[in-house]
Amino acid sequence: QVQPVESGGDSAQAGGSLTLSCASGGNTGRSFYCMAWFRQAPGQEREGVAAISRGDLGGDIRYYADSVKGRFTISQDTTGKTLYLQMSDLKPEDTAMYYCATGGPRYCTNYALSSGYKSWGQGTQVTVSS
Repeated sequence: QVQPVESGGDSAQAGGSLTLSCASGGNTGRSFYCMAWFRQAPGQEREGVAAISRGDLGGDIRYYADSVKGRFTISQDTTGKTLYLQMSDLKPEDTAMYYCATGGPRYCTNYALSSGYKSWGQGTQVTVSS
């Protein structure tokens, strides 16, 4: 499996925006399967933030944690090998290390289950100040 590589983490003011990218490298045989963003703040468990997979009819199916719904948008490029997370209206509680997870199951129904993914990136730090 190819390890994904995240980028785009930075410091931002509350209310600001950032976009994270993940070059997944393509997990053989799993293009357009579930890919996700997770985050982990110091002293807290890793949590699923958003996930995406390609539906049977060709459109993308997206899932979001309640804490980011309406503020974050997950997307993928046309090849299914690059994953994005557009973050807006950032809050201090969004501060965390963000991880890209690839090689997930065909559908993202249980996207928050971290054991369902074959590959993880090293993470990119997002820090939001008030």
